Amino acid sequence: MKVIITGATGMVGEGVLQECLVNPAIEKILLVNRKSSGYSHPKLEEVLHGNFNDIDPIANKMPGYDACYFCAGVSSVGMNEEDYYAATYTLTLNFAKALAGLNPQMVFCYVSGAGTDSTGKQMWARVKGKTENDLIKLPFKAVYNFRPAFMKPTRGAKNIKGFYKVINALYPVFRMFSSTYFLTLEEVARAMIYVSMKGYEKQILEVKDIADLSKQYSD
Repeated sequence: MKVIITGATGMVGEGVLQECLVNPAIEKILLVNRKSSGYSHPKLEEVLHGNFNDIDPIANKMPGYDACYFCAGVSSVGMNEEDYYAATYTLTLNFAKALAGLNPQMVFCYVSGAGTDSTGKQMWARVKGKTENDLIKLPFKAVYNFRPAFMKPTRGAKNIKGFYKVINALYPVFRMFSSTYFLTLEEVARAMIYVSMKGYEKQILEVKDIADLSKQYSD
């Protein structure tokens, strides 16, 4: 497969990229980033683009891809709803709509988060829930919304947030007592690759779905 990845300068996107680089099912990777990821590989191409709301200037790079793993995103901490909506819903939908026009047979995987709920009380959950709902309406071959909770970074990752350094160190203990919330980023990426190749009956993938699909891919 040929895949597009966004957000590879963040922890989740970098973890997905690392798995795609070593996975034999992936033939070519196009990174779309605002700044350089620092990665170099024979099957990797990187395009730097500052405005995800308008991808027309780089549209000639994007046809012919089988899947997009949209891992770009911002934390809602310290943001008001208007700004978070613009950085999450508006940006994601603008990017996805343009991509659907270029690759209607593409599978689009969006990284949302555990607890996402378009009718919920938490601002971030409502915004991400609306984003999920409206992505599903776009004319892709398929759209899958991934809702991981806590994730163990991949070995050698550069973009690990402070809190996740603790999770990385204590992950074996956390996973032992709760497989409901704790995944590895390899599992998330393998589940994305699995649904891109074989599909899945659900469009919303909770932690257990992601873990189960990753195991199926490994098997």
